Amino acid sequence: MIRIPHNYPRAANVRLLILLAVSVGLLVLNQLGVLNSVKALVLRPILPLQSGMASVTYGIQTVVNTARELSTMRQQNENLQELVGRLTIENVRLKDVEVENARLRRLLRFRQANPGLDVRGGQIIGRIVGRNPTVLRYLQIDLGSDHGIAPGMPVVSDVGLVGRITDVNATSARVLLITDPNSSVNAIIQGSRLIGVINGVDAGYPHLNFLPQDATISPGDIVLTSGLAGNFPKGLVIGQVVDAVRHDYEMFQYAEVRPTVDFNRLETVLVITNFRPIDSITLPSDEGN
Repeated sequence: MIRIPHNYPRAANVRLLILLAVSVGLLVLNQLGVLNSVKALVLRPILPLQSGMASVTYGIQTVVNTARELSTMRQQNENLQELVGRLTIENVRLKDVEVENARLRRLLRFRQANPGLDVRGGQIIGRIVGRNPTVLRYLQIDLGSDHGIAPGMPVVSDVGLVGRITDVNATSARVLLITDPNSSVNAIIQGSRLIGVINGVDAGYPHLNFLPQDATISPGDIVLTSGLAGNFPKGLVIGQVVDAVRHDYEMFQYAEVRPTVDFNRLETVLVITNFRPIDSITLPSDEGN
C-alpha cells in the first residue's frame, strides 16, 4: 500500500493518485488487448519514417561497403598488373633462353655428326654488307688469336658453310662469306658428282661455275664442299641448286645455288680449328739440298 506523507500538498496527492490510476488502467487495458487498435493508429504515421530511416541507413552502409570493396579491388588490380609485368618479362627471358638452347643443341648435333673436326663456337658481333664489288661482305665474330683462331679456318653453322677467317686480332676475327664476290669454294653436286667452283656475286645467289655444257643439273640438287685444293674440309653443305644457266656460246654452264645458311639471321657460328688450308701451310725450303 502506498503511503503519502501527511505534509505532502493535497493537490499534488490528487495528481499522483490520478496518474497511478491511469497507469494501472492502461496496464490492464493493454493486457486485455484493448489498446492494440490505439497503438496501431499511433504508430502508423511513424512506420514510414522508421522505414525510410532504415533504408537510408542501409544505403549508407552499402556505399561504405562498396567503397571499401573498390579500394580492395583497386589494390588487387595493381598487384595483378605488377605480377603480369613480372611474368611477361620472365616469359620473354625464358623464350630467349629456349631459342638459345635450341641453337646450341643444333650446333652440338653438328659437332656430334663431325667427330673428326675440332670446333669453337663464337657469337657474331658485326655485319658488313657491301654493294660495291671492291668492298668485302663479312661477319665479325668475338673470337681471335687469343682463342686459337687463325686466318683460313673454315666457319660453319649447324646447317652449312658460312665462309672462312680472313683477318684476326686478339679478341675478334673477320669472316669472308661464301656470298662475297671474293670468295671461292671448290664444290661438288651430291647426286651427279659434278665438280665446280662456288663464287659469290654482287646480287643474287652464288654461282657454281665450270659445269660441263652437256651435264644435267636439276633444281634441288645438294651442293657440298669437294675438298679439292685443300681450302675446306670435304662434305660440308653449301646449299641447293635453284636454277641452271646455259649459253651456247660459252664453254661451261653454271648453276645458281641458294645457301642453306640464312646470313641475315645468323647469330652463332662454329670455327673449325683443326683444319689447316693448304695455302696456309708453309712448305719446306729447298735450300741446302
